[in-house]
Amino acid sequence: MPLKLYNTLTRKKEIFKPIEAGKVGIYGCGPTVYSYQHIGNLRRYIFEDILIRALLLNNFKIKHIINVTDVGHLTSDADEGEDKIEKAAKKEKKTAQEISQHYFEVFHKDLKKLNFTEPDKWTWATEHIKEQIDLIKKLEEKRLIYKTSDGVYFDTSKFKDYAKFAKLNIEGLQAGKRIVIGEKKTKTDFALWKFSEKPGVRQQEWSSPWGIGFPGWHIECSAMSSKYLGEQYDIHTGGIDHINVHHTNEIAQSESAFGKKPWVKYWMHCNHLILKEGKMSKSSGDTIRLENLEEKGYSPMEFRYLCLLTHYQKKIEFDLNNLKSAQQAYQRLKNIISKLKGSKNKVNKKNIDMAKKQFIEFINDDLNTSRALSYLWEILRENRLNDSEKYKLALEFDEVFGLDLGKEEGVKIPTEVKKLVEERENARRKKEWVRADLLRKRIRDKGFVVEDVGEESKVKGV
Repeated sequence: MPLKLYNTLTRKKEIFKPIEAGKVGIYGCGPTVYSYQHIGNLRRYIFEDILIRALLLNNFKIKHIINVTDVGHLTSDADEGEDKIEKAAKKEKKTAQEISQHYFEVFHKDLKKLNFTEPDKWTWATEHIKEQIDLIKKLEEKRLIYKTSDGVYFDTSKFKDYAKFAKLNIEGLQAGKRIVIGEKKTKTDFALWKFSEKPGVRQQEWSSPWGIGFPGWHIECSAMSSKYLGEQYDIHTGGIDHINVHHTNEIAQSESAFGKKPWVKYWMHCNHLILKEGKMSKSSGDTIRLENLEEKGYSPMEFRYLCLLTHYQKKIEFDLNNLKSAQQAYQRLKNIISKLKGSKNKVNKKNIDMAKKQFIEFINDDLNTSRALSYLWEILRENRLNDSEKYKLALEFDEVFGLDLGKEEGVKIPTEVKKLVEERENARRKKEWVRADLLRKRIRDKGFVVEDVGEESKVKGV
């Protein structure tokens, strides 16, 4: 049952074989902390968390690093525009450090709510300026950079495989969002170090051999990942929007500097969570936060459950209807598992091992959480397993799902079910017994039973 992962580098599913047997170095592209992270951003971290849990399931020892971009990410991928952190600081009349700390703390709290497995280290760009300058020096020694009036650039014409990773049609790239020529030698060249327009005006700037300024966004990830994971490592993750620019540039500068090909063996990318109207965008303000879902009565675990219903490589078209369906399924699942707890049946190890083997096959098939969740439901309905076996398997499967399935808490009654109970109570008071029975059936279809105690009704999970 080998672990198979889809590798963006080769565009195919491959058996995972780390550089060093039994050990995995993994780097995740983290947040740019100038604003709140929306649920589309958070989906990516749920995917990365499942990857970590799957690697642990397969007995790998992991070193997991995630960066925090608190400088250098400009408002345009074409190395133009304002630094997003500096822009937010001006708008909110705060320091750059206050901005980055505040938005990281909120993001970090969201991850905790979502049961995200903490990485070994969060690496902040501003704490690794020396490493970034040193990496640019390596590229300079190899004559791969040049200087313009606004910064130091990587010469992509000297990296022959530049277009390979993203399968770019360089000739077809048009000036605009992706390309601004200016003083660049080649339209795909990118900034390694940007000069301050007026030194002393920016909140975050540093001296360098080339002038006062700040690092480019791409150099940050190469410098920090190589410091903690080495000049070649196993897995790099991110969103699919990182492929064409950010990850393509990381590969170009890293393989040029270190001479290791491939620099990273496996690249994994999570698809978007979109609204019906299109992709969520922090710049446009068209976003939904985890906090917004909680205000509407949905828990972080219900959102996580929704994400696990779709393979990470596929888009999720989000609306409250599919979240409501996920909420009902999740609550029913919790209720069923809660009733299994405390069973005194004897556990047959053979039954457990057979079921776990099948579960691992689903997870090891490129993190197929949707099929693995379906299998959990099959286990709970399986008459050949006793309650103790079902409970044990549910908790062991949840070490990968991370859904808190064994966590004790009061039964959460969705707002929709509460309304049906109120309607039923009104029908009973009016002696509309047929309508009351129909409402009881609707409540049961949603995973709850209603019991009448005198004039009152009590609700509990099926």
